[in-house]
Amino acid sequence: MSRLKRKNSSDIVPNTSSATGIRTQPAPGDTRPASNSGRPAPALLDEVDRAIIKQLQHDGRASNTEIGRELGLTEATIRKRVNRLVGEGLISIVAVPTPDAVGMTTSAIIGISVQLQQLHAVSDQLVSLPEVRYVGASTGRYDLIVEAFFSDHEHLLSFVSERLGSMSGVTDIETSLILKVAKFSYEWEIP
Repeated sequence: MSRLKRKNSSDIVPNTSSATGIRTQPAPGDTRPASNSGRPAPALLDEVDRAIIKQLQHDGRASNTEIGRELGLTEATIRKRVNRLVGEGLISIVAVPTPDAVGMTTSAIIGISVQLQQLHAVSDQLVSLPEVRYVGASTGRYDLIVEAFFSDHEHLLSFVSERLGSMSGVTDIETSLILKVAKFSYEWEIP
């Protein structure tokens, strides 16, 4: 793990030979285009943010003091950075039980075709269903892709035939049952 050093009170840069001391975060008042969510695009992550995120990915229960010790920074700096990252919606720190832990042993990917004028209404209904973990509007064969978890095949059948089958605007449903999960992760490498 490379240590981080403070050049002056406002700049923190990685302690490596390639460090230039140039901040990678946009200047205050930067007017960037909105993201797909309609909110302003999030601020770029600087090297300290990336290092903190990597530490949290390794151990989400690590204290600010432990992270600060690893990175050579104060607990207050880590606390402020983590609070900003959470506050700006750049990271979430939550306990995520596996579906098995809560008795949801059957998972399915469901492709849904809808009348396009009903796309948002159907999507909003799907989001509110407790079985549904993911809803995405997509291009291609289906208008919406859903990932959902069920206690058994009967639960899945009921969900598809009663819940989805009764939604106004749904024109077609294709369900793919997941037979074996090869990878289940919310982590990815921070570039």
